[in-house]
Amino acid sequence: MENKYHHQTLMNCDKTTATKISDPYGAVISPIYQNSLFTFENWEAIETAFNDKINNAIYTRGKNPTVALVEEKIATLAHGEKAKLLASGMAAVSAGMLHFLSANDHIITLNNIYGPSISLINDFLIPKMNIEVSYVSGTDIDEIAAKIKPNTKLIYLESPSSVVFSLQDLAKISALAKQHDIATAIDNTWATPLFQKPLNLGIDLEIHSCSKYLGGHSDIVSGILIGSEKLINAIHVREYELLGAKMAPMEAWFLLRSLRTLDLRMERHQKSALKIAQFLERHPKVAKVNYPGLTSFPQYKLAKQQMSGFSGLMSFQLKTTDLTQIKTFFNGLNLFQIGVSWGGHESLIYAPAISGLKEQNPEQFKKMAISLNDMRISIGLENVEDLIADLTESLALI
Repeated sequence: MENKYHHQTLMNCDKTTATKISDPYGAVISPIYQNSLFTFENWEAIETAFNDKINNAIYTRGKNPTVALVEEKIATLAHGEKAKLLASGMAAVSAGMLHFLSANDHIITLNNIYGPSISLINDFLIPKMNIEVSYVSGTDIDEIAAKIKPNTKLIYLESPSSVVFSLQDLAKISALAKQHDIATAIDNTWATPLFQKPLNLGIDLEIHSCSKYLGGHSDIVSGILIGSEKLINAIHVREYELLGAKMAPMEAWFLLRSLRTLDLRMERHQKSALKIAQFLERHPKVAKVNYPGLTSFPQYKLAKQQMSGFSGLMSFQLKTTDLTQIKTFFNGLNLFQIGVSWGGHESLIYAPAISGLKEQNPEQFKKMAISLNDMRISIGLENVEDLIADLTESLALI
């Protein structure tokens, strides 16, 4: 659906898309359809609905008006024709991959995608469906081209990628994929549909964990798929309905609430993150900072080319490799809470190697090129000077 409104208007108004949820009292906030099924006046009415189950509310596992409103908003924001909300980010990743793959197919993906996405491939798709996989850095188009096989059906991307935040040239990869009739999908959670629009660059399927920036308050778990109407409808009747990972109306309503402040929150995340990245880059106890918004970032030119902004997630490497000192720094922070997720209003720190060592086999972990002194931080909405002071005090302990 083409959006004639400014993004802020889209996010603040519940009546800018086709699904206008009416209320007899003129409520400014759309109501929640917190019900499992929808009833009909007669045989003819319900039979008509079953003739088009995708677009008619029959049972909330199929379509729910509250969920549909949020789907249309996010699809419009991403410049996609249609979207489908699911119960979690991994539900969206799983549905997306499974839609394109059959037994004995081949997938090309990155060394540094989200850990559970790697586990989905290695621990489920390979043993259960005999899927072949080629892991690549993603930074070299020739490396990707060299991995293409006759049975390659999907190139699965994540730009910026997990932990190291390396980028892929989305326009070049999508063009290469189309030459070989290969589908492309991307986890676009880091950039949000505000700062990166992969569908405009030729990518077939855009995936988000709505638990992160789209939700923004660390109180919902959800995922979304965005693409052409044909693609999303096909996923709807197969992977979405049959696997049953539906989105609850109440959580969809919370997501609707969050969209109203998305651009304001992302502006604050971006502004604070750049200041903190620059601070860390100058600090004598920090060896390296991975943040695409830094002019020193190796792919900064590509970042500016295919993104309009930067979020609040980054990583940096401490100079020390002494585990006692690493833990002293990690445990010495006060404002940065310890947690695995990100994208909420609170600032968080995590050491990716903790779960990486447990989730991946040694060979896969080595490909990810991370170690115990790599720290990942999510910059929240707190005062940036307070966050810098917290990092300063903790770094002084090592």
